Amino acid sequence: MVEERLSVSLATMRIAERAIGQMVGGLDPSDVLLRDVTEVWSAFDRIERLAAGAKTLLAARVDEAGDWKRAGARSAADHLAKLGGTTADVARRSLVTSQQVTDLPVVAEALRGGVLSSVQADAVAGAATADPSAQGRLVRKAQSTNLGELRAECLRTKAAADPDLDATHRRIDAERCARFYTDPEGGRNLVARGTGDRMSRIEKALQPLIDEIFKQAWAEGRREPRAAYAFDALVMLAEQDSAAETERRSPKPGFLTLVHVPFEALVRGAVEGEETCEIVGVGPVPIRTARELLGESILKLVITKGVDVANVVHLGRGPTAAQRIALLWTSPKCSNIECSRMRVEIDHNNPWADKQETVLGNLDPFCGHDHDLKTNHGWSLVEGTGRRAFVPPDDPHHPRNKPPP
Repeated sequence: MVEERLSVSLATMRIAERAIGQMVGGLDPSDVLLRDVTEVWSAFDRIERLAAGAKTLLAARVDEAGDWKRAGARSAADHLAKLGGTTADVARRSLVTSQQVTDLPVVAEALRGGVLSSVQADAVAGAATADPSAQGRLVRKAQSTNLGELRAECLRTKAAADPDLDATHRRIDAERCARFYTDPEGGRNLVARGTGDRMSRIEKALQPLIDEIFKQAWAEGRREPRAAYAFDALVMLAEQDSAAETERRSPKPGFLTLVHVPFEALVRGAVEGEETCEIVGVGPVPIRTARELLGESILKLVITKGVDVANVVHLGRGPTAAQRIALLWTSPKCSNIECSRMRVEIDHNNPWADKQETVLGNLDPFCGHDHDLKTNHGWSLVEGTGRRAFVPPDDPHHPRNKPPP
């Protein structure tokens, strides 16, 4: 009986999917009357909310089904991210929310009614888990205010539900984070959150620098937002700390910076045409920045007229420094085309024990998870070079399943 209900539900979903697909497929925005366009948009927004609500409710069930294990994913969140075309962080929040709403009937009902967006649901469910009695109030708040105000109310609700200030402090400290990421435009971003006392130490260190930068800018006739001066102060603070550290002891580099720049552009001082100058894993930078880095960091400079490492045969098991740098430029990410992780391990495509030589063309970078799948579970990259499909041992494209010539 259960299987029958599920099949009917799936059949109904297919019908609805086709109907909406036909509607969107034939949509020409210029054909929608201006007097109706807002209502049409709102109708699609409601459809989107209903669909997002259903996905949130089902996420925990997808985890329980275990398909993500058979797909070779690290977790249900990674599997959902791949299926939904989103990030693992977004999928992870959806999964947590799905698990929380099983004990929050008011929030679950709001999801079924399309009342909450997925972002609103994440915020409300987190706060309502701390104080279930606040479910109704937070759902109503979501319908009457913006997302920023809703999140602030949810944080207040979580704090009020925890009367022990020390416990609240410990919880915030346990959730502390500082995360760097590069946005699609190439800008580098920093997001940080922590307890008030620890964050105030940062603010206290920045404030006099912000004032100094502001006074200098004012004297020079420059007018910029305070946020811009705060960023400049953050950089200045890091440079001051670095200078003080250099005076105390000799520098010990903690990371490698890899810049790719055409030889002509480096000499010329600017890129032209389709030339690029970039820090691998971060994004494009001006030639001037690359030149400054040469004097400020432990840096490997890969020049397009540099040493040809493609045909170097190294008899050791691990790649040479030149081979590692070449790999970092040509393949900075995991070789699995479905993976975007850049913390990788170098693997011999054909086992080193066979020929006991290390050749660049036989090296593939893997993240730790995919390296384990290859080494211990029989997964393999399909034939070819660069980033490509990574398949389980029973896949017809697996090299061992290739028919004989």
